[in-house]
Amino acid sequence: MDQTSTKQTLTIGGEDTQKKLQTKLTSLENKKIEAETEARAKQIGVIYIDLGDFPISQSAIKILPQERAEALQIICFVYTGEEMRLASTNPDNPQIRTMVTELADKYHASVKLYLVSQLSLDKALAIYDKIPKIEHIEGVQITEADLEKFSAKLKGLNSLNELIKEVNLTEMLNLIIAAGLNFKASDIHLEAEEKSIKARLRIDGVLQEAAEMPVNTWHKIASRIKLLSGLKLNVVDKPQDGRFTISLEKDKVDVRVSTIPSAYGESIVMRLLKSTSIGLKFEQLGLRGKSFNDLNSEIEKPNGMIITTGPTGSGKTTTLYAILNKLNSPDTKIITLEDPIEYKLKGIVQSQIENKQDSEIADAQGMVKQTNRYTFAKGLRAILRQDPDIVMVGEIRDLETADTAINAALTGHLMLSTLHTNSAAGAIPRFLAMGVKPFLLAPSLNSIIGQRLVRKLCPDCRVEAKVDNQRMTEVMNALNSISPKSGTKLDDLSNLKFFTAKGCDKCNNLGYRGRVGVYEVLVMSPEIEKMILSGAVSEYDIQQKAIEDGMVTMLQDGLLKAKDGATSLDEIFEKTNS
Repeated sequence: MDQTSTKQTLTIGGEDTQKKLQTKLTSLENKKIEAETEARAKQIGVIYIDLGDFPISQSAIKILPQERAEALQIICFVYTGEEMRLASTNPDNPQIRTMVTELADKYHASVKLYLVSQLSLDKALAIYDKIPKIEHIEGVQITEADLEKFSAKLKGLNSLNELIKEVNLTEMLNLIIAAGLNFKASDIHLEAEEKSIKARLRIDGVLQEAAEMPVNTWHKIASRIKLLSGLKLNVVDKPQDGRFTISLEKDKVDVRVSTIPSAYGESIVMRLLKSTSIGLKFEQLGLRGKSFNDLNSEIEKPNGMIITTGPTGSGKTTTLYAILNKLNSPDTKIITLEDPIEYKLKGIVQSQIENKQDSEIADAQGMVKQTNRYTFAKGLRAILRQDPDIVMVGEIRDLETADTAINAALTGHLMLSTLHTNSAAGAIPRFLAMGVKPFLLAPSLNSIIGQRLVRKLCPDCRVEAKVDNQRMTEVMNALNSISPKSGTKLDDLSNLKFFTAKGCDKCNNLGYRGRVGVYEVLVMSPEIEKMILSGAVSEYDIQQKAIEDGMVTMLQDGLLKAKDGATSLDEIFEKTNS
C-alpha cells in the first residue's frame, strides 16, 4: 500500500470516527433532555411520554388540525374511541386545559394529558407532512350514485326498515336522509323510545312510520347529527338548533336540525329544504277564478298590507315567496325579515332575527331586564331605513311589530306578512285583540289570504268514491252557497262525482302524491272598513260580508278541486275544519 492510499484510509477512518462520536454526543444530549423533561413531569404531577419512536396512527393525529397543534404545541398520539391521549410541552396552558374538556365532551372519551419534550414533539409533528392532504368539504356529501343505489333498493317505506339493518352507522344516517329525499319528505323525525328508535317521515304533511333502530345505536347517531350541524354533544337536557348542507350534483339541500330532551333521550327533527323548491310560481299556487284575479290585483298596488293566515304547515311562507318571486325585478327593492331564513332568494335582501333570550344587565337598582335581541319589531324599524319598496315580515306576533308594519303600509310600502288565525276573516279581530287601533288597521289592509295545504290524489290509482247522503248534503249546501259575484260557473250539481285512491307503487301505497293549496282571499271593501271602524267586529259578520262580495271560502275552493278529481272529500273536510 503506497503512502497516498494510507493517508486516504486514515482520513476516511477519521471522518467515520467523528460521525460516530457526534451521534453519540447527540444521543447523550437527547437522553439528557428527555431525563430533564421526565423530572419536570414528576415535579408538576403530569405523566411523561417520549414520542421519539412511538407509533402514532393517522386517526389519532387527525383529531387536531395541524395549524392548531403547532400553535399550541400539542399532539394527539392515541385515540381508541373510548380513550384519547394528548402530549404537550406546556400542559399548564389554560387553552390546552380548555381543549381537553372540549375534546372529552365532543368525543365522549377519557382524555389524558402528557408532558413531552420539544425534541420529541417536533418529531411527532413531522408526521403531519406525511399524511395525504384531503380538501375539506362542508356538510354531508351524498352523491348521485349514492341516491341511485338507495333508490334502487327503496321499494316503498317498508323497505327502509330492512335496509337499515344492512348498513353501518355512517351509512345509516345517509340512508335515512336519502329515503327522505327519495320519498319527498319535508321532515325526518328520529325519536328515542324505551325499546327502540323510531324514524318517521313527514310526506305531504302527514307523518309516516318508516323504520326502527336498536336503542344502543341512538347515542352514536345523535352524536353524528350534532357534529354535522354544529350542536354541542354534551348538552342533552336543553333544546338546540343547527343546520348542515347536503351537496348533490344538481341541487343543494339545507337540513335544519332541531333537538329537544325527552324521556328516553333526545328527539331530533331534520327539515329538508331543497333549493329547487323556491321556484314555485304565483300561477302554480292553486289560486283560480276571482281569488286569483283579486290577489293578483292587490299585490300590484304600491302600498298596503297583504296578510296570509293559517296554522303551522299550511304553506304561508311558500305563498309569500311566490308573491315575492313575481314582484322581484331590478327596479324594486325587496327586503325580508325571517325566523329563520328557509330559502335564499336571488335579488332579494334577506335578514334573520335573533331568537336568543333577553340579556340582563345590572344597574344601581339591581338586575334590570333589557332586550338586546334583533327582534321582528327592531328589525322592521331598521329595514324601513333601507328605503325598500316591498317588505316581508315572517310573522306578526305582537303589538309593536303590528304597529310598525301598519305604519309602513300607510307610508308607501307594500307589506307582506303572516298571522296565525284559522280564517281570513279571523285576522281582523286578532289584530284588534293585539291592541291595534281600528282607524289605522282599516286603511292599511289590502287583502287577507286564508289557506290550507291538501294532499293530491295519486293519478295512477285514483278511483271513483262512494259518498254517503249526509256528506253529499254538506257538499251541496257549501257549493250552493257560493256567491254569484264570485264568477264561479257550476255545472249540473245533480250528478257530482268524487274520487279516492287505493294506493300503488307510484305513491308508496299512500294514495296521495304531492299537495295543492286551497284558499280564500278576503279583499277589503268600504263596508268591511266601516265594520272595523265601528269597533263591533265579529269574525262571522266579516266572513258573511266577504262571501256576499264574492269570496270563495277555503271549503268551497277545496270542494271545487275535489269535484275536479284533484283531491278527496275526506282530505278537504279534515283540513278546512281545522
